Amino acid sequence: MGKIVAYLRASTDKQDTNHQKLELLEFCRKKFMSIDEFVEITISSRKTKKQRQIGNLFDKLVKTDTLIATELSRLGRSTTEIISLVNALVQRNIRVIVTKQNLDISTEDMNSKVTLTLFSLFAELERDLISLRTKEALASKKRQGQILGKPKGTIQKSKFDQNLDKIKELLGYGLSVRKIAKVLGYTNHIALNTYIKKRNVMNVGV
Repeated sequence: MGKIVAYLRASTDKQDTNHQKLELLEFCRKKFMSIDEFVEITISSRKTKKQRQIGNLFDKLVKTDTLIATELSRLGRSTTEIISLVNALVQRNIRVIVTKQNLDISTEDMNSKVTLTLFSLFAELERDLISLRTKEALASKKRQGQILGKPKGTIQKSKFDQNLDKIKELLGYGLSVRKIAKVLGYTNHIALNTYIKKRNVMNVGV
């Protein structure tokens, strides 16, 4: 039998993972199970997978291991992301236990397969609803006469802005864009050349 890894996540500094840990320990005591490792983080679900250590968690688990958490919402920031993670774990023959939802998912159990199928349908439904809401919102704005997107001619900020005066000065000395990029420490002189042309700083070649 593989190891049991518990994933604990609190959304803010004002929360902690102690209540999750106690809940999981009590659950395992009743099931005569023992948690081998705790992965604990305090970070919002809105952060990236890397920041939430999902990648590290995934790498810790191997075939026959078990992942345990108090709630599905601890594992991701959307239904789609959670289902994707659970499916990926189960496909690797990793058991997933979620205490509050009373879920015990593995490849060997038919009920688990039914649960995963339903989860996948819910995830697809969520994607469709989000797409529909987005289209409806855009259509509503169009009907109200709002112009969508950035106004024509809008110039976005660039990393080159901070050195604009220096770029103008070096161009005035007759330096090529390639040499200017080297002097200022930029590795991509083509991007700098595009910036110069779009900003009409000076019409020079690369």
